[in-house]
Amino acid sequence: MAKRVYQVWKGSNYFFLGGRLIFGPDAKSLLISLLLIIVPVTVFCVFVARHLRHEFSSYNAGYAILAVAIIFTIHVLALLLLTSARDPGIVPRNSHPPEEEFRHEFSASVEGGRQTPILQFPRTKEVIVNGMPVRVKYCDTCMLYRSPRCSHCSICNNCVERFDHHCPWVGQCIGLRNYRFFFCFVSSAMLLCIYVFAICALYIKVLMDDNQGTVWKAMKESPASVILMAYCFISLWFVGGLTGFHLYLISTNQTTYENFRYKAENRINVYDLGCLNNFMEVFCTKVKPSRNNFRAFVPEEEPRPPLPTTREAEVEMGDQDQRMKVEDDLDFGGDLLKISQRHNIEDIEADIRSRGSDVHHHNSSEADSVLGSDRRAPNVQSEVRNSSWGRRSGSWEIASEKSNVAESRSHVAPNEQYQ
Repeated sequence: MAKRVYQVWKGSNYFFLGGRLIFGPDAKSLLISLLLIIVPVTVFCVFVARHLRHEFSSYNAGYAILAVAIIFTIHVLALLLLTSARDPGIVPRNSHPPEEEFRHEFSASVEGGRQTPILQFPRTKEVIVNGMPVRVKYCDTCMLYRSPRCSHCSICNNCVERFDHHCPWVGQCIGLRNYRFFFCFVSSAMLLCIYVFAICALYIKVLMDDNQGTVWKAMKESPASVILMAYCFISLWFVGGLTGFHLYLISTNQTTYENFRYKAENRINVYDLGCLNNFMEVFCTKVKPSRNNFRAFVPEEEPRPPLPTTREAEVEMGDQDQRMKVEDDLDFGGDLLKISQRHNIEDIEADIRSRGSDVHHHNSSEADSVLGSDRRAPNVQSEVRNSSWGRRSGSWEIASEKSNVAESRSHVAPNEQYQ
């Protein structure tokens, strides 16, 4: 039976509802975030907002306080789930490296000077973004070149587009497809803290007016209000500071990863389009669809021809070396033949010069014929040497030349006797 993509997923994610929801490996921390939101709001609704229902008699405004708290809490929880339960912009990994990027290089081996082929792969390459060159890196895990602003999350084990950071509070990476919801979640949580803090302070003021007592007496009468105010004050430092920081990042079109990594390098931000356009890019552009269909069935891959291994390449190089060695031996044999012919010619010329002057003209003609045949021998040999019988044919040429020399000497001897 064919499996679905989420069942054979190589990342560290958790899937629920048949691959419809995707969480990070630390999804359990999401439960802590839910408790940190739900429990304080529940305490607020039971011990504070419930007592304020009848304090504002006109139009029953007291019920609005309770309703706003519940609706706003549901809004914050929905943004939290949209942030943590969706694809943040995961780049599908390749099943094999891109073959068009391979470079074949050879390295000399220590033993015998043999060259071993090595598959070289460029680790980086440059792309143009807004008219500026940007260097992108190759990911060994996903076997692809990361797009600009893409980074590999070591926790989720995925390459994420426009990677911002991995948030343990939501148990998910923050990237291209969920950054908008993450910022809305953080800013909404900040507004919820401010709302609860303000209503608790209002309730203490109402208690002071009703009992005409001091603030200490009112705080003793409603300890839940004091605890909630302290909790919201501490939480505001966290979510409020995070909201302010991301407002700065959005206005300058940076990510958290880029801000912390490249801040000291004083790099030019090629993605900055101006403050207004940067906010428009984050909040007013359409969210790109996911590049992964986690519920799709995994297609069967056709077997690919294997890349040449090092051993096969060495065998091929060995065959080439053997052919080159045979050609070198043939050239060396031809050189020896030429040397032997040159020595025979020199011996004949010395023998002729040792004869008497009176038979010089008669012998010179015969010597010239012999020399002419000897000088033509290399040309014949150069044609014969191209065949596989080059060496033996060369030996036959030498034998024929020796017979010619013997015949010439037999002709010269009677003439000398005659003289």
